Amino acid sequence: MTANFLDSYDDLFITPECTEGKYSFGDINSSISFNDAEVIIFGIPLDVTSSFGQGSSKGPEAIRKTSARQIETFLFEEKIDIKDRIKIYDLGDIYFPPDSGIEKLFSYLDNIVPSVINDLILLNKKPVILGGEHTISYFCLKPFYRQKPLLIHFDAHRDLKPMYDGMKLCHTTHFFRLIEEGYLQGNDLIQIGIRQADEKENKIAEEFGVVTFDSWTVKDDLKTLLKYINSVTNNRKIYISFDIDVFDLAYVPCTGTPEPFGLDPFEVIKILKSINMSANLLGMDLVETSHRNGDYREGTLSSQILLRILSRDYVRHV
Repeated sequence: MTANFLDSYDDLFITPECTEGKYSFGDINSSISFNDAEVIIFGIPLDVTSSFGQGSSKGPEAIRKTSARQIETFLFEEKIDIKDRIKIYDLGDIYFPPDSGIEKLFSYLDNIVPSVINDLILLNKKPVILGGEHTISYFCLKPFYRQKPLLIHFDAHRDLKPMYDGMKLCHTTHFFRLIEEGYLQGNDLIQIGIRQADEKENKIAEEFGVVTFDSWTVKDDLKTLLKYINSVTNNRKIYISFDIDVFDLAYVPCTGTPEPFGLDPFEVIKILKSINMSANLLGMDLVETSHRNGDYREGTLSSQILLRILSRDYVRHV
């Protein structure tokens, strides 16, 4: 299947050089073949249900451009270069059919994304998906449900609404839908940095058995969170869903729903490093990054976070 993967999906991806970002992630694609790669990156630049600010379709562009043109792949504090740590291949962005309504587009993604990820799993590749609005997690997580991963969710919001703005599936309902449809167990969901929800969502999270470390808990008792994450991820298969608005709004000026009282980059890095090295990252998505008016700060932050995740042993674990 390895030899046939690129041929099978050739028409479904816009190559990195032809995307708005014009580069592959980190500009490191040329020396690594798909066959040799351990991590496969692709973008889903979806932005169709955003209820406040828009721009998440610019996420893959912002991440690719900053990772290739602004950021060096040498991790200063780790004293390693990501190129020497793990082999990465960027497929580009999933092609969207023109003039598709939301329902038709979601049906298309529901057919394509799980199929792509299932084939990557069979090839022992780690999928890393760049969003795009957080709705993409609904499509990305489905292929992993048989492996029952622990979902580590970084976000300002719970995304557990049963319905929002008349939509059953959108950027704030996807985790409820996954639990409702049996693709995710509530007690396999850890939410970190939460600081905005309605009363019903909080009750839903409690009923589902969701583990929550809200932003105030992280600020007041980070050591307890780090100890818990290290323990609960011991020899565990995990999936990371990282919404850039987990950071305080001072760090994310372009994302669609920024919130105050958020985390800072040093806190997030400590949490990511607390994940037990015996854990096995099955895949991840990085969502809600945006840019406007030449402001690429979020692309820079997202790229730096992604580099530091990809450097960890739990990514290389097979």
